[in-house]
Amino acid sequence: MTRTNAQIKEQLRLPGQAAAPGGPLDLTGMYGMHWAFRRDLDRFVAAVTATPVGDRAAWQALQRRWDLFRRVLHDHHSGEDAGLWPALAARADEAGRATLAAMEEEHHGIDPLLDAVAEGLARMAAAADADARAALEVRVVAARERLGAHLAHEERDALQLMQALLSPAEWHHIERKYFQQAKSPRQLAEVVGWALHDLPPGALDRMLSPANPFRVVWQLFLRRPFARRERLAFRYAA
Repeated sequence: MTRTNAQIKEQLRLPGQAAAPGGPLDLTGMYGMHWAFRRDLDRFVAAVTATPVGDRAAWQALQRRWDLFRRVLHDHHSGEDAGLWPALAARADEAGRATLAAMEEEHHGIDPLLDAVAEGLARMAAAADADARAALEVRVVAARERLGAHLAHEERDALQLMQALLSPAEWHHIERKYFQQAKSPRQLAEVVGWALHDLPPGALDRMLSPANPFRVVWQLFLRRPFARRERLAFRYAA
């Protein structure tokens, strides 16, 4: 079926993004998540490199912040593995199924790197250890490089499959079932604050309209507390 111009959605473009395949799906939320993952990894690399070994409060704040990053990424990857990739694989050709298999394999390769960074941050939060910091620098750079390569691969190839194989209604169903899991009010506040923090203004308007209740709550109650915690964790990051 040939799509008309009216069926081709203008896609969000953000710094660091590798591609934005055209099609009927509005993937603003997906690109916003990817941007936030890249934002975090750049800041963790800067913070791990620059934070003084003996500043236990800063390391403890970084440890808590990494736990949030890892939880959000785990939920995102779990939704892809459980719902999105299987839906695409059921319709994809051989090349498409190979792309989806690579997506799952890359997820499995990222998890040990995230665990290794968590272990390194826990060690730094417990005691000043220059050798542990040197090892942690290597681990967090490796995590950034591996996840960055995965996000770029996904944007170029897997999201192209989404645009080719899913209707907007099907994507909306997958989003609700696999990506919008039930969360406590505190968890939801954390994720909203995380996703919108430092988002470029134009992208913020694409993610949530000014009248959206989530945006109103974020502006009134979540934005400043989250920013304060960011300054504490990343106080030494350039």
